[in-house]
Amino acid sequence: MDNWLPTLITATPSEGYDLAVKLARMAIKKTQGDPAVRERLRPDYAENADSLISVSAVVATHFATVAAANAYWRDAR
Repeated sequence: MDNWLPTLITATPSEGYDLAVKLARMAIKKTQGDPAVRERLRPDYAENADSLISVSAVVATHFATVAAANAYWRDAR
């Protein structure tokens, strides 16, 4: 089994945001396992404002999870 997510701990908020984006991307990959289907669907959402806003909301949810796991980057040091 691929351990692509060994931890939610990151050094910085920027790294945490990158992880949130990866979480969102992995959810899509695991939900739609066929790469050809994902590629075929991409143009449909790539130019759809509602779809892009939805992606933003998903990433924000993941970022909140990562931030909580990092105790909001150690209480802003």
